[in-house]
Amino acid sequence: MNPLTPNQVRGFWAAWAGWALDGMDSFIYALVLVPALRDLLPRSGVAADQANIGYYGGVLFAIFLVGWGFAFLWGPVADRFGRVRTLVLTILCYSLFTFLGSVAAGVWQLALFRFLAGAGIGGEWTLGGVFVAEEWPEARRKEGAAWMHTGYYFGVFLAAIVNYAIGSRYGWRAVFAAGGTPALLVAFIRYGVSEPERWQHRLHQLDRKWRARDAFGALFSPEYRRRTAVNATLLLVSMVGLWAGSVYVPSSVTYLATRDGFTAAEASRMASYATMLLASGTILGCLLLPVVADRFGRRGSLGFYFLLMFVFIGVGFGYVFYLSEHALAWFMLCLFFLGVGGANFAVYTLWLPEQYRTECRGSAFAFATSFGRFIAAGITFLVGAGVARMHTIGTPVALTSVAFLAGIALLPWGEETTGKELPL
Repeated sequence: MNPLTPNQVRGFWAAWAGWALDGMDSFIYALVLVPALRDLLPRSGVAADQANIGYYGGVLFAIFLVGWGFAFLWGPVADRFGRVRTLVLTILCYSLFTFLGSVAAGVWQLALFRFLAGAGIGGEWTLGGVFVAEEWPEARRKEGAAWMHTGYYFGVFLAAIVNYAIGSRYGWRAVFAAGGTPALLVAFIRYGVSEPERWQHRLHQLDRKWRARDAFGALFSPEYRRRTAVNATLLLVSMVGLWAGSVYVPSSVTYLATRDGFTAAEASRMASYATMLLASGTILGCLLLPVVADRFGRRGSLGFYFLLMFVFIGVGFGYVFYLSEHALAWFMLCLFFLGVGGANFAVYTLWLPEQYRTECRGSAFAFATSFGRFIAAGITFLVGAGVARMHTIGTPVALTSVAFLAGIALLPWGEETTGKELPL
């Protein structure tokens, strides 16, 4: 096994920690959705009933996704000015605006802060994935991609712990304040990690006239435009599954626990346990990725995880959610396998960098993982509207499982890269 250099080790842990804190930030909103809206909706002149909480929760998450969509702008910046420098800026962005959520005076002010935090979060995912792909030795890239993606779901544990230890005692504002801590990571990255040699060498070859717009434009050249369109569409499918895989899980568990006679505080803790269970499943799915990717290839691996998502979203939210007895226990079981399927995002961390050359790799990763969020924002808004109209979470979320069948059908058009080295 190829030994890792000090910069590869430091860079990995910087990217991993960035993803962990990224995951914590993303899940904080899901965990404090209900108490935050109960507080802020009346301040904005809106009744804080169940229908309005469901509706405005969907609106705010859609706005967050639109912000994440604008994260595609970080990719060309990274291709021109460097992976590490841009990584620092993205972490500062989402740290600051997550912290400012703690002082939001109304629902629309919180929406603005979540929009800007989303832009930073999306950029951090891009730069962490590209850095590890370019810096780690070829023989260990699969492991690097899989291990790094576990950081996001350790962040889910952190979010659950923060909610359990801080949110249940000091309220939702304290949870957002704790979400500003990722800024402390910047000093370590800035002074402990250098740019990948691959990027420095390629930029020197291209000369300093290579611009950010050139990197972005390359994605739509005859060589790349089909795979760019396919990758962005596949990511859209994964994003639709976010509703079942993250946002509505705490609310669903809270509802089922309350229906079973748990107190409000006990139901909140149960939601934290459910989030940890979901994250455990995804961490396992990420650790399985190197084996699955070798056996089934990149397209087959994504199809495997998509199938799990289709089955357990449909069964969990469409059937188990409405059981008259033992619904909570069976729902928790579905959550674990839903978590394993959530590792489909780790496939992209391995697969996307393999499809593009160094000079446009950051732009490609950022575009594919961000652009579909504009459409996903509209879909998630419709799901939120469905929750408000039907007065139930289960059926609207269960319907999102159909997207994964469409994703499986699209896979034959993807670029299979198994066995190929990372392009220069």
